[in-house]
Parts: sequence; C-alpha cells; structure tokens
Amino acid sequence: MNNLDPDVAERPEDLVVYGGTGKAARNWEAYDAIVRTLRTLGDDETMLVQSGKPVGVFRTHPAAPRVLISNSMLVPKWADWETFRELEHAGLTMYGQMTAGSWIYIGTQGILQGTYETLAECATQHFGGSLRGRVTVTAGLGGMGGAQPLAVTMNDGVALCVEVDPVRIERRVKTRYLDRETTDLEEALRWVEEARSSGEAVSIGLLGNAAEVLPELVGRGFRADVVTDQTSAHDPLGGYVPAGLSLEEAARLRSESPDRYTARSHESMAVHVDAMVQFQEAGAVVFDYGNNLRAGAEQGGLSHDRAYSYPGFVPAFVRPLFCEGKGPFRWAALSGDPEDIAKTDRAVMDLFPSDERLHRWLRMAAERVAFQGLPARICWLGYGERARAGLEFNEMVRTGELSAPIVIGRDHLDAGSVASPYRETESMKDGSDAIGDWPILNALVNTAAGAHWVSVHHGGGVGIGYSLHAGMVVVADGSWDAAARLERVLTSDPGMGVVRHADAGYDRAIEVAEERGVRLPWREGASGT
Repeated sequence: MNNLDPDVAERPEDLVVYGGTGKAARNWEAYDAIVRTLRTLGDDETMLVQSGKPVGVFRTHPAAPRVLISNSMLVPKWADWETFRELEHAGLTMYGQMTAGSWIYIGTQGILQGTYETLAECATQHFGGSLRGRVTVTAGLGGMGGAQPLAVTMNDGVALCVEVDPVRIERRVKTRYLDRETTDLEEALRWVEEARSSGEAVSIGLLGNAAEVLPELVGRGFRADVVTDQTSAHDPLGGYVPAGLSLEEAARLRSESPDRYTARSHESMAVHVDAMVQFQEAGAVVFDYGNNLRAGAEQGGLSHDRAYSYPGFVPAFVRPLFCEGKGPFRWAALSGDPEDIAKTDRAVMDLFPSDERLHRWLRMAAERVAFQGLPARICWLGYGERARAGLEFNEMVRTGELSAPIVIGRDHLDAGSVASPYRETESMKDGSDAIGDWPILNALVNTAAGAHWVSVHHGGGVGIGYSLHAGMVVVADGSWDAAARLERVLTSDPGMGVVRHADAGYDRAIEVAEERGVRLPWREGASGT
C-alpha cells in the first residue's frame, strides 16, 4: 500500500510504482488477493507470489519468511522483451523493476543517497572533492532519475536536468528535489552560467527530449563537467520517449505500432549517446547510470566501441564500497511519525561517530528530503554495520523510544544481490559479470536466515534479459524473535557482497573478510586452516 501511495508511485491507478512499468501487483484482482491474504496469514505460513499474483500459501514455520516473491523470471532462452510482452499481454507475468514488485520502494529518496555517493566519489576523483562551480548535464526525472538534481546540489554543484514529461518536473519541484523549472533552453543556460560563475548550488529542470537537447548543447559548444543519464531507457517501449514525438504522439505510436516505436527509441538512444560521447571527447566526465542506454544505442546503429566508450557508474565509482558489503540500507517508520525517523537518524550517527560522510548525508537528508508516503530513510552501511543498526532499532522499539515497528530493507542494487553485466557487475575483475548464481544464493541465504519477505527478480534497472537480482525485508518489532532475525539477515545479506567480491579477486573484499570474520571456505583450505 505504501508503494502505491499517490505521493510515492508514479501511476498508482495502473499499479505502476516507478521505472516506466515497474508494478507492485499484476492487476487489481491480484492486489486485492495479496492484501486479503496478508491480513489472514498465520505466523507459521508463507505466501508465494508469482509475478505479482498470490498463487499459494503453505505451512512452513515461525522463523520462515511470511512472503516469497518471484517477478518477471523467464527461462534464459526466452528472456527477451518480445517474449516478456507476449506473456504480460496474456496476463501471465508483470515487470517488477527492483523495489516496486518487492514492496520496499520509499520514493525518490531510495536512490538519492546512492546518487549522492556516486557524485561525491566523482567529485573526489576529478574535482578536488566538490562539484562547486561544476555543471552536471543529465536527463530523466522519474522515480530513479528524480534523485539526480538534489544529489548534485548536495555536492554543491549545478544540475541541468532534461525531462520530457512536465508532470515529473512539477513533482520534483513540489518535493524539493528540483529548484527551478523552465521550458526555455536559453533561460536554462542563463541560469546555469550564473550559478557556475557564482558557485551557487542549483538544479534546473528543462522540459525537452534528451535526444534533441544534448545534441543542441554539443552544437553550441556548451561546456559540461559531468554528463550522465537516468531516463527509462531500459524499457524502450514503455519508458523511453523517442525524439520528435510529443507525449500524446508517443502514446499513440506505442499503442498502434510497438515495433516501430521501439525502433525509434533505439534510433534516438544512438543520437543521445553519441552526444554524450562528444561531451566526453570535449573533456567532460561521462558515465552510464545503469539504465542500459548504451545497449539501446548500439541497437539503434551506434558502433559498439563508441556506445561503450564511457564506463558504468559501478566500476567507475562504487565497487570499492561493494567490496566492504556497503550498499543502500533503508528503513521506514510504520508509525507514520517523522519523529521516529529523526530518532533513528540520531541513533545511526551515535553508532558510527567517526563516519563523517555518513553524518553529512544524514544531516542534509533531514533538512532537505521530503518524505513520500511513510517517513523513511536510506544510508549506505556495510558488513557489521547493518546488523548493529538493525539491533539498535529493535531495542528502541522494545523500550518504547520508537512508537511502532521499523521495516528494514534495501535496494536490489546492492553489493551481493545482483548479476547485471551492464551495471552492478560490469567489468568484474575475474570476468564473472554474467554469472547469475549470486542473486539466487543471496535470496536463498536470506530465506534461511529468516527475512520476513524475500524476492527474486529479472530485468530490473536495465531491462528483460540483462539482469537477475534479489531483495529482502526484515521487521524490527521489538521482540526477541525479531532480534534474532535481524542479527542473522543483516549479517548474511551484506556478507554476500564481501563473499562475491572476494571470490572475484578483489583484495579489499578479502581483507574485509579476514578483518571481520567472513568465512571463505576456498581460502581456508588453501591456507591449511
């Protein structure tokens, strides 16, 4: 229900939460059956959800998950958009995205800190630690991309964000993720240059199509410092809007000729990416933000070498964090009281007093992030840290310091929960980018550890055929049972990130395993212990 709150979801009337077509349930009949079953589910029963439809309830045991979810899974030979859409049209599946179909989406904040961390690392590597006086050009202000303008200004930079849908721009202004909006390119560029000169941190939403605006900027010789993109390019039919079409024209073509629409999307992506490459050639830091735009551009006619001439954000900026089991740890207050989140913010800062980057994020989030739906928070914590935080939250519920239970989950974009060769597992050190065992093992160990619900998905973030990923949620309700679950789940879950990267040969992951007691059987045998 929180995923589909009108303040949270992009199209709640269609059950679409975010990411173009990412849904919380297959249809309204299935939604009603899910809610009805959850309300009557026994403490020793588990509901099975197959691509948004509840298909069975079995007696398990009290420590088992209450819900197990599988979304969008297809046998590999048939794992393509064409087959998926045929099955979806037949009412047999749905696109679960990442946290849409696993019921732990918390609004745009859910991706905000990851975007903030990525841009902070970009600033550290290229601009002396700050984006002040630097201009980031990007596109897409939907459920994922909407985090970009605030993440840029949190790093003291200037953001020029192109978005084709005026409703999305208005929504980001309303929730204070975006500072200004305009339909006029000249006005947008004037604001950008004023902010660049003064060092003001400001974000500007420009109504337009990225495949038209970015080539125009290149042609004008506009100087960008950072260029990326978070349009819904992973879904060329339901998410991306081709150049030369209004939203109404796009909707009509999408319905009348899906194949032609998809082809036009890919053609636009080729133009879009080529402009990004030209920015890179002019000296900008350019990176892919995990929406499969580069693959779409190649399908649209751009050469492979040119389409992939800039890196993905994970190998460029995030992988060292993954080696420590760090990733997007999130929680929501079931009380609906923002004060409960304020208390957990303070508790996390008290638990980790020396982590100044974490403290800075939590302070800024408290000041600048508008809650959507249930009050919630996200921060990046690693192996050992998540379990400590979860147990502290549980104790705060037990003593009454928090007025209701806390739901703890994470993005599927995490250290050990995903196989996605064009995103999280791009350019792995040992070449294991496409090995799909890891998200399955992640889901299995979280089930064994007693997470309250566990999900496995296909295609989230980058589209059907390009990724497998898993999610988990565990509830801190103040009980001893919850404490045991929290300790197990919040240890094994980030531990999978350490194990996965140690197995791939990353020295830092091996060091973390040795320092923090993560067992690696293949090394125990090799060392004779």
